[in-house]
Amino acid sequence: MGTPRTVADADDAGLEALRTARLSSHLLTEPAAGPLAAAERLAATQAQEFWGGRFALSARSAGAPTARQIDALFDRGDLVRTWPMRGTLHIIAAADTAWMVPITAQRIHRSGASRHRELGLAEDDFARAERVVRRALNSGGLRRAEMFAALEADGVGTAGQRGTHLLHTLALRGVVVWGATVPRPDQPATEQLLTLTDHLPTQRPTPAHPEAELFRRYLAGHAPASIADFAWWAGTTITLARAAAAVVRDDDSVIPDAALLVLAGDRAVLWDGGAAVRPPDSRARLLGSFEEYYISYADRSVAADERMRAEIGPGKNGMVKPIVLRGGRVVATWSRGAADELATELAEVWHRHIA
Repeated sequence: MGTPRTVADADDAGLEALRTARLSSHLLTEPAAGPLAAAERLAATQAQEFWGGRFALSARSAGAPTARQIDALFDRGDLVRTWPMRGTLHIIAAADTAWMVPITAQRIHRSGASRHRELGLAEDDFARAERVVRRALNSGGLRRAEMFAALEADGVGTAGQRGTHLLHTLALRGVVVWGATVPRPDQPATEQLLTLTDHLPTQRPTPAHPEAELFRRYLAGHAPASIADFAWWAGTTITLARAAAAVVRDDDSVIPDAALLVLAGDRAVLWDGGAAVRPPDSRARLLGSFEEYYISYADRSVAADERMRAEIGPGKNGMVKPIVLRGGRVVATWSRGAADELATELAEVWHRHIA
């Protein structure tokens, strides 16, 4: 392996090698056996737009499973959607909920303290809401509107975003997740049921160093990447990210070779041709909104140039557009159009837009 260099110093060949390695880590050149394996590989898949998160898992799974096939994993309790980082909804493997959500939960909760005060939410409100939610969900999941109605009936106000912040906080405390989908005749779901975390399948044991385990999982699905990239993605401080990297550095047998390059510093680093890399992949790929290949790095210049980044977002409204990749670079954005609510199968949408 040659001397590592920063992204800023990389030549075209170095950037091409980096993109090729990331396409592989992201399972875009070598898909996983199925959506659950893909979700575990990425650790957390951004999905505040539900369709985009499912699209990401389909793109990384053999056979490009449909939205309804992915919905079945939510219905079985294999996948959930919750807020494990940055106050943003992600799809994660249900078995990872208990150890992953607490890593940044307190930091996210503190960041929302001023908004909670504006809404008149105090600890007593969260405690009361938890009692209502546990009682209401004890016999099964409820839709968002149904849960809000149960809270209102018990005197817990939900107007003016109060309800949203109450549920978000309870999710951060490990009480609830978005689980099984609300079925629609002959179409993929657009809504999920709020479910008690206690009702999920057996949870994986909490790792001895959860932050380091999250860093390992991030590298598995995103490398080569930097410590700064991980800090941004996880929504943690650079100090905690460096500490996690230090733990991983002491056990480098579990990290892909490409990911080891990150440990030279806080920025993404590249090899100078000394490392063996796969041939570049020039196929076009359609990917959804808030796509991990683009959004999950502090430095997104590897995937898109300045003009393209301005087009993709995040924009003033926080949205990140669906993208088309070619050779690991974003070459265009796209809109769902006729497939607005995933009325057609993901695979059909995929091939229509690529053609």
